[in-house]
Amino acid sequence: MKEILERLFNHEILTRKEACKLLQGVTYGCYNDTQVAALLTVFQMRGVNVDELVGFRDALLSTRIPVDLSDYHPIDIVGTGGDGKNTFNISTCACFVVAGAGYHVAKHGNYGATSVSGASNVLELHGIKFTNRVDKLVRSMDACNMVYMHAPLFNPAMKTVASIRKALEIRSVFNLLGPLINPCLPAYQLLGVADLSQMRLYTNTLQRLGIGFAVVNNLDGYDEISLTDEFKIMTNRYETIYRPSDLGFSIARREELYGGKTPEEAARIFDNVLENKATKAQTECVLINASFAIQAIEPMKPIEECVGIAQESLRSGKAKQAFRKFVEINSD
Repeated sequence: MKEILERLFNHEILTRKEACKLLQGVTYGCYNDTQVAALLTVFQMRGVNVDELVGFRDALLSTRIPVDLSDYHPIDIVGTGGDGKNTFNISTCACFVVAGAGYHVAKHGNYGATSVSGASNVLELHGIKFTNRVDKLVRSMDACNMVYMHAPLFNPAMKTVASIRKALEIRSVFNLLGPLINPCLPAYQLLGVADLSQMRLYTNTLQRLGIGFAVVNNLDGYDEISLTDEFKIMTNRYETIYRPSDLGFSIARREELYGGKTPEEAARIFDNVLENKATKAQTECVLINASFAIQAIEPMKPIEECVGIAQESLRSGKAKQAFRKFVEINSD
């Protein structure tokens, strides 16, 4: 570790294999807490490049509880978190809109860290019991096109650094890795980021991994398409900036996307969206994210057509039906 730290202090870049070996050593407890804290700090100060990020991902995936859902070619819809906006569960809502439209979704998530309610919070409030049993996940996918993987059940290596991360009280490279270590290795991903530098890093990383993707950022700092301002999209095929009006949507006010003070408040908004009882801003925010997720799966479809597919899923009740079936399968 001393040699590695000296190299990093001298601004040297690790190869993918070196990064993998280094993080495997961290997760196996080969280094003391002070050394690991120094390592996390240096990467936070100088940043991480694509080879290093992919190598770190290799290390964490090598210790995961694997889930083979490759026959379904699923998509994961996830944000990096850390935008400090405390929005309601937009990505999780979008998952059920996409599932209701007939596409397979494999969401990897956790409890909220920077918001009141993460995906695991809102699903647990609906009686969902988390599992890493592959047979039950496959049953859920067959029944409603949707599975949810609660991260701590699939990524045991993350526990070894939990206390260090908590003590440091700063974001680290592990925050970047969260969206990249879905244990089923999804074929597609809609990934929301809070800033443009992360957007470029993730785009280059997902291209390296050969995943069909859309990386999204609202230019006023949301890690999803919030419709509160212009937003940027980067995919395998194009890169562009949209105004909400370009796709027939209205500008949303920030307070309209607020997730509330408790997980229960966030859950009520979640239910209202799927039941077509939410405000226009809440509904449109979910629809636009679901639309770009659909286009990530079917890149030749114009985004306007994808918007129509998402709208039909929600308005017809298919998104709500997918969620009800998901609860039925996953609450016993």
